[in-house]
Amino acid sequence: MKLENRTILVTGANRGIGKALVEALLKQPVGKIYAAARKTEELPAFGDSRVVPLKLDITDLDLVRKAAALAQDVDLLINNAGVATFSSVVSAEPAALKHDLEVNYLGTLNVVRSFAPALEKRGGGAIANVLSVLGLASMSAVGGYSASKAALFSATQAMRGELKAKGISVHAIFPGPIDTDMSRDFDMPKTSARETAENIIKGILADHEDIFPDPMSAQVGELWVKDPKGLERQFSAM
Repeated sequence: MKLENRTILVTGANRGIGKALVEALLKQPVGKIYAAARKTEELPAFGDSRVVPLKLDITDLDLVRKAAALAQDVDLLINNAGVATFSSVVSAEPAALKHDLEVNYLGTLNVVRSFAPALEKRGGGAIANVLSVLGLASMSAVGGYSASKAALFSATQAMRGELKAKGISVHAIFPGPIDTDMSRDFDMPKTSARETAENIIKGILADHEDIFPDPMSAQVGELWVKDPKGLERQFSAM
């Protein structure tokens, strides 16, 4: 996908990968970037007139529909907003598991379903869903998060089949451990949000359906293709 003069919407743009994505996109010849967040006052000052703040809570369908009505010119939708409650599927409180699903899975579907008609009217475009390597194989300590990302991966595959005829391509992005607030309690090597975002943009520009934007995720992607059962055993032992 070419980004010249295109309009991009990034959810969860106030921090982490979302913030880094906006900054990486500003290095491209894009026309406009909607920086979406639940609280627009928490958005950083990007210092570029191409950035338009957009209030968006992806779990609030009415608010999502209002945002879609305001942003009818979107060519690329990057669904980055998400949460992680770090809960076990066996012992966690039901509310924690429900929260992961409501945001990561159902919330993202709210955005896709609301913005897909606008993309179609503009002759197509692209949707990029930020998933996780844990959507390919679960880690028991974060089973709830893993399940929500696996659900979104399954939905992403379904979107590809449904939206292809409408000229909309759908990308799945599988980050590994990234140096953000969400992963601060994980004691392992992490890739910077900046490098991750830049590699995501490279993958979109190259029309890669599945994007593994950091060294760890690239290794996981190879193992997932060759030996998915081995990947499951490796992750479940962590």
